[in-house]
Amino acid sequence: MSVAHLAIGARDVQATARFLCQTMRWQSIAIPTNVPREVEWIDISPQKDRSQQIHIIHVEGFSASPFESEFGRHLAVFHDGDDMTALRQRITAQGGELIEPLRSTPFERFFFREPNNGYVFEVINRDQWKDGS
Repeated sequence: MSVAHLAIGARDVQATARFLCQTMRWQSIAIPTNVPREVEWIDISPQKDRSQQIHIIHVEGFSASPFESEFGRHLAVFHDGDDMTALRQRITAQGGELIEPLRSTPFERFFFREPNNGYVFEVINRDQWKDGS
């Protein structure tokens, strides 16, 4: 079993999608015609097989949980090691907040707060990760 998609609420769907696509290099994909509200679907699969997605759904007055943190709710993703430095630069250039981890690990990782809704993401160096310790 694997994750098909994660649905997240957003006040501004387009700004959230733009931030994630520009920083993470993910791609927006086609949306079915029968979706009854503003949404964006983003492919986050490195294989480009559309097997893992984030669905951004407009929710009027949305606010993220006050428990978005390393030891609270966050979304962890793998990222290519040779792009980690550039990714940090793209995140801050687009208004994201970098957050250093509280727990040390033998692999490179960092957290960031997405600027539009306050979601926290953990970015793990895919090339260094072994077993999650």
